[in-house]
Amino acid sequence: MQRLLTIQDISCVGQCSLTVALPVISACGIETAVLPSSVLSNHTAFKSWSFNDLTGGMDEILEQWKAQNIDFSAFYTGYVSAEQIPVIKKIIAQCARKDALVIVDPVMADNGKLYAGFGEDFPAKMAELCNGADVILPNITEACLLLGEKYPGSSYDKPFIENMCKNLLKLGAKAVCLTGVSFNDKELGCCIYDGEKFEYYFAQKIDVSMHGTGDVFASCFAGCLCRGKNMRQAAQIAADFVVDSILKTVDDPSHWYGVNFEKALPGLIKALEK
Repeated sequence: MQRLLTIQDISCVGQCSLTVALPVISACGIETAVLPSSVLSNHTAFKSWSFNDLTGGMDEILEQWKAQNIDFSAFYTGYVSAEQIPVIKKIIAQCARKDALVIVDPVMADNGKLYAGFGEDFPAKMAELCNGADVILPNITEACLLLGEKYPGSSYDKPFIENMCKNLLKLGAKAVCLTGVSFNDKELGCCIYDGEKFEYYFAQKIDVSMHGTGDVFASCFAGCLCRGKNMRQAAQIAADFVVDSILKTVDDPSHWYGVNFEKALPGLIKALEK
């Protein structure tokens, strides 16, 4: 059986990061191992939170894995710090099975701005993690930061998106799935580029902003790839899963902090069996 290792933070409450990745990838039928990069009491959209960095324990965990010959057929990284990137690259190098899949979601920014806590030099560090990945999953803000380009807001066209994808592969990744792409007010989706062809998938655009949908998409995308889906199929299943999760949440005003992805899991499992 395939075993995926996901490396990202745990927000104990809030339906994002590892609390999304573990159930979603498991629902895809993939054994899911975790390496927490940090632990937050709840995610940062709440009024306050506690934060504990777990960098110090990563090398010790790696040594235990090596001693017991624990390895992984896939790696999926999310929210990590600059200090953790060299350790993560070492873990991938030393614990990968033959032809292991490496998926990097360069979580660091959205809506034209870096997340709080990241310095201006962080995108260059994240670019180092992208180098050697099989697939990277940036949104448009993250792609601009990785490339040192100005954020265009909503003023972009297809040539801009495709040129950006070409330049992202120059960072050393084999393929890119650029998320948050929209050319009209009714559809939202992604552009996929593997160095040879461009493919797009667009789902219904719902005029709401909900925390954690990027993690839902990336986790589902990773699980689908491990199930043998190609990138276009994985993007379609993941995007439709996000839309279903939003629709199952939008009428619940008490659930402002995330999406009810759990209610959408049966539909995800059915989609994977097609």
